[in-house]
Amino acid sequence: MYEVRNIAFTYSRRKILRDVSFVVSPGETVAVVGNNGAGKTTLMKVLATLYPPDSGLVLSDGQDALSNPLKYRRQLGYMGETPALYEDMKVKAYLEYRAAIKGEVEKRIRRRVGEAAEICQIPDLMSTPIRHLSAGQKKRVALADAILLRPRVLLLDDFLAGLDRTMREAAGSIVTTVAAFAGVIITGHEIADLAKWTTRFLVLSGGVISSVIPSAGMDYATTIKRVDNALGGGR
Repeated sequence: MYEVRNIAFTYSRRKILRDVSFVVSPGETVAVVGNNGAGKTTLMKVLATLYPPDSGLVLSDGQDALSNPLKYRRQLGYMGETPALYEDMKVKAYLEYRAAIKGEVEKRIRRRVGEAAEICQIPDLMSTPIRHLSAGQKKRVALADAILLRPRVLLLDDFLAGLDRTMREAAGSIVTTVAAFAGVIITGHEIADLAKWTTRFLVLSGGVISSVIPSAGMDYATTIKRVDNALGGGR
């Protein structure tokens, strides 16, 4: 169980997050949505330990994750909205390097890289220099990096941005596979796509989660309408 409890964050005297609380169970894929400037990326950076919160807790299986960030990061996968990759490296060499610096033992690195490549549908790209990849392919490589150690929680910030329809559908399939071993939290504006494979929407507004809208088992059109109404048409 992964619990975000009463997270607050201030930037330049502006209260970005006031009292954000929610729970993600293993196997869930939860979409955090909100209008531009709502604080989605800030929230993800706080959860990824890139920003220290003013107050609040992040609990992983009841343990205070932020009090032991090194242990927490071992259980966490994070992919920012603009992933930084080493453009001159080939995909396989890059992923092996990333697995090593994350602390994986040498004898397991090859298996970890192979598993991540299969899940992210990039085995045919392993010998390709990253600079030669399309934007969508680079996102798949960045996602493979994020799941190398089979994290218990995966954070994906604006993962679908810039992807065409085919690539968005492939992304949904990949994230669904990852959810078999990780709770997934994803931000974005692509409500119609997210509604196909998330379990619920958390609407971030005014620095709090203002609405929780289920999508799993719900009528697709109804879910989209409810999310749009909660956003006030401002996304």
